[in-house]
Amino acid sequence: MNYPWLDEYMLSKKSVIKEFKAEWETYRFMLLDKMVGLYSVDSDGRNVITLKCNPQFGGMLRENYKDIRPGYHMNKVHWNSVDLNGNTPDDILKQMIDSSYDLIFAAHTKKVQKEILSE
Repeated sequence: MNYPWLDEYMLSKKSVIKEFKAEWETYRFMLLDKMVGLYSVDSDGRNVITLKCNPQFGGMLRENYKDIRPGYHMNKVHWNSVDLNGNTPDDILKQMIDSSYDLIFAAHTKKVQKEILSE
């Protein structure tokens, strides 16, 4: 994997945990009950992380970086998969993680957001 910092960066986000989903045989990064990111192996055997992005940002990323593709086994409009053995710049992957976290955080109620921020 070309991103040894990935787990640490994901887990530095407030209230994010990493869990193994046995039925899927994969790891998920969760913000309470919602998924921020997913480690998996795609149909071509590539190790990928799948992250949520707004459609415009995701579309731009796919056009500009060959290692970013529509989300594997996810909604292709909102989720994007990054080849973890590819050459996507670190700062772009960090932007994707930040964006995914922000979108998932915003999907929680204001009360829950306050609780997360107060931890």
